[in-house]
Amino acid sequence: MFEGIELVQLPAAIEALLFVSDEPVSAIVLAKMFDENVEEIELALQNLKQRLDEDGRGIQLREVAGGWRLYTHPAYHDIIQKYVLSWDTRRMSSAALETLAIVAYSQPVTRAQISAIRGVASDTALSTLVDRGYVREVGTSDAPGNPLVYGTTQSFLERYGLRSIADLPNLEEFAPDEKTAQLIRERLGVPGAPAADQHDGTEALLEQDMAPVEELAADAMAGALGVVEKIDFDSLTFNTDDE
Repeated sequence: MFEGIELVQLPAAIEALLFVSDEPVSAIVLAKMFDENVEEIELALQNLKQRLDEDGRGIQLREVAGGWRLYTHPAYHDIIQKYVLSWDTRRMSSAALETLAIVAYSQPVTRAQISAIRGVASDTALSTLVDRGYVREVGTSDAPGNPLVYGTTQSFLERYGLRSIADLPNLEEFAPDEKTAQLIRERLGVPGAPAADQHDGTEALLEQDMAPVEELAADAMAGALGVVEKIDFDSLTFNTDDE
């Protein structure tokens, strides 16, 4: 054990270390840091996670992207979002969030497919996501011209507190009715969706004034996951110009 730390203090010591970390930390790395075996570290992590959950704390311990990291509790997403958006000028635009949601749920996906789902050109939003490290090129399509296809990154998993893409919330749970749920399946290419002439009028929803699929996807990611990573104040930029 690391000098000055007793076994009973291990969960609290791990909490302190994770609090200052800007990325997930694996149990193996923690074991090396504390000169302890991995089994004891994993037990301490589970104890810390359980303690935070049972005490109703404002933060949660999550296993994401091959490591462990502290996140804000989803129950307080709205107030945290209000606070952060009040001064964070680097926040992601709605176009970028919608594009990110489409990539997350439809990957691997081409630029043309993203634009088709959104209904508008998405090159700028996609470039922003690539620059921020949330999306990357993952190969090429078999379609004519072999266009590039895109997928999410490890940083995306970290940002949204996911162990893998399989942990994304089910979009159909956010649909207001079955026709919208069917539209989601079709627009995002879910296997088993019926052909256009078999979906009982669902295609007509494309012409209606309704919440588009990309907004539902964005809402699912922001609302169901509801996690905000610790704020890196040093990396923020502020607009000091007078309104």
